Amino acid sequence: MICIVCKQNKAVVFKNIKQKIYWKCSYCEAIFLDKEFYLSSNDEYKHYLTHNNDLNDPRYKKFLSNLMLPLIERIKLNSTGLDYGCGPGPALSLMLREKGYQMFNYDPFFDPEKRNLLKKYDFICCTETAEHFHNPFGEFTRFNELLNNNGTIGIMTNFHSEQHIFENWYYIKDPTHVVFYNKKTFQIIAKIFDWDSEFLGNNLVFLKKN
Repeated sequence: MICIVCKQNKAVVFKNIKQKIYWKCSYCEAIFLDKEFYLSSNDEYKHYLTHNNDLNDPRYKKFLSNLMLPLIERIKLNSTGLDYGCGPGPALSLMLREKGYQMFNYDPFFDPEKRNLLKKYDFICCTETAEHFHNPFGEFTRFNELLNNNGTIGIMTNFHSEQHIFENWYYIKDPTHVVFYNKKTFQIIAKIFDWDSEFLGNNLVFLKKN
């Protein structure tokens, strides 16, 4: 099977969980759900409506600060950014505007403003979104095209590891989570696009375009 993340022909069946097939790439170590088991667009949209992304929820803002605070240490004030996968409540975008950044939003379901995909950005935020990508290689290719030279991508997504018993891992319980990365996966992605990678903990990576 061709890996949907790195495009190498090195993915083999990894697990069969509740009659769903997951593949794992031996090159980049990405794990991904077989496309046969993806939700329909309509069901995916309905599931997203159940998420609680309240703009005024201090706990949600604190969660987003885990990406925002280290991000602003790595970008210049007044930089232009894109909140990619902003969801129904673009809280991170508003938080960054309050800090003095120029922000635009894109979300295929809630803010499908295609004009914002024709601009160039100094940074891209992608919080709890990359695990939903049906075509990760295509999405990272898009990021590369959207980003100015020396631009930064901040991605928050939980990394899988050998410490997890995959079938018991809470992160796979969400039916819209279809691809799972670890640090090696992002190192390979960085290699493909000639980016630098920097990891903070087990759920945050910064990728810088050279």
